[in-house]
Amino acid sequence: MTVTRPARLTGAALAAVLALVPFVWILCDLAALGSPGDLLRYWAGDRFRLTRVRASTTLLDPLLCLAAAVTALAALRSRHAAAALAATGAVTLAVRLPGLWTHGTGPLVTALTELALAAGLLVTALAGRRPPTEPDERTPTRPRTGPAVTAGVLLAVAALVLLAREAELAGRAAPGTAVDRFTGGRSVPGAALGVPPGWLAAVLAGLCLAAAVSAFATARHTRPLGLLAGGLLCATGLAETVRTARLHLHHDVWYVTAPQLDRPGLAAALYGVLAGAAVLALLAGRGAPDAAPAPKAPAATPPPPYPRPPGW
Repeated sequence: MTVTRPARLTGAALAAVLALVPFVWILCDLAALGSPGDLLRYWAGDRFRLTRVRASTTLLDPLLCLAAAVTALAALRSRHAAAALAATGAVTLAVRLPGLWTHGTGPLVTALTELALAAGLLVTALAGRRPPTEPDERTPTRPRTGPAVTAGVLLAVAALVLLAREAELAGRAAPGTAVDRFTGGRSVPGAALGVPPGWLAAVLAGLCLAAAVSAFATARHTRPLGLLAGGLLCATGLAETVRTARLHLHHDVWYVTAPQLDRPGLAAALYGVLAGAAVLALLAGRGAPDAAPAPKAPAATPPPPYPRPPGW
């Protein structure tokens, strides 16, 4: 399936605006914190030195900004951008849905705007598709079987790790805190545009499972879906690893005694980094070319009539 030119232009415009919304918030946070280094440390969870200023964005915001920008470029350059438009729209819808019950006018307006733009991307991707009109028109290539299956296994295991980790945290926490991890609340403080951690883990697990199923089937939309899942998995795992490392390497400054090392959490974060990077490497290559169509057999000569007419 390809995308019509009006749909491509519409999708590119929607994706560009969708990238611009979190970018404005990031600029506001840079002005408030004073340096990109402080903002990076805040995104990584190191907020001990930044108690006076609280950023409104999280690490998810630059990732969504980058995904939307890449989607806009893909829509302008390729007729096969339907999968990228749909994947970016679906993920944005899923992670911005908790913003509807957030506190504050600015975050609520931002959530409504991004939800509307994401829904527009989905509608554009679905309504703008058309079958190839020419016999020799190219279609998106399928991923190669070996890399696709390997990426599918890594993504499926990552989804199981995320779900098991969240189930462990919910079992150890109080009932109210376990619910707040999915709905947001005072027991789980976060940034103004932050997504509840349990909700984010569930969305990322669902994205990894969807990408894994697509990779096992070597579907044509595996690459945009898998690259998005791998990028989010790698970035969130890296941020959690950095936060845990800084928490235990500099405990003498902030704590009298070192906090107990969360080994399952660190292992899950490290796996997310390695699996996400591997998926990006596996799916970034060229796809397998489609098999050439079989040549048509020549039309069989009909047998002569019987009995033969005179003069045959």
